[in-house]
Amino acid sequence: MHLRACFGLLALAAAGLTLAGWWLGESLRLQPCPLCIFQRLLYLVIAAIALAGALAPVWRRLWGGILALGAGGGLTTAVYQSWLQFFPEASLECGFGEPTLIERIVDWFGVRWPSMFLATGFCSSKEWVFLGLSMANWSALLFLAFLLAGLWLALRSSASAPG
Repeated sequence: MHLRACFGLLALAAAGLTLAGWWLGESLRLQPCPLCIFQRLLYLVIAAIALAGALAPVWRRLWGGILALGAGGGLTTAVYQSWLQFFPEASLECGFGEPTLIERIVDWFGVRWPSMFLATGFCSSKEWVFLGLSMANWSALLFLAFLLAGLWLALRSSASAPG
């Protein structure tokens, strides 16, 4: 598969996941938490990086590496939120006390585009479960897939990487 197509598919997937998460939240009246919204932002960052990779595949190692880093951040966030959901009694709820950097970023975006980025929920609540996994659990699996794809694109040999 051509590099442009690989990056293009990743961009479409990340943008599609962002829109699917937003639509699911709106249609089911879910209350997204700061970590949910931060993951939504990271999906958009991954989409932008993948789009850059599709437009300039000659720098595939750079785009693949940055994509993997963004996906690693998303994976870490989703795993942390999953931990909060599995062990709510052992964790401090996000949203209390001094706002973290993530909460400040989410608040900034929430003020500018509330229907897409306003965080109103609690990080430990599981409002939506599908096949026994919460949205955070699914997000962790998806970020892992993006991480592996980014690493694959960054590390594959240039002989097998036509533009």
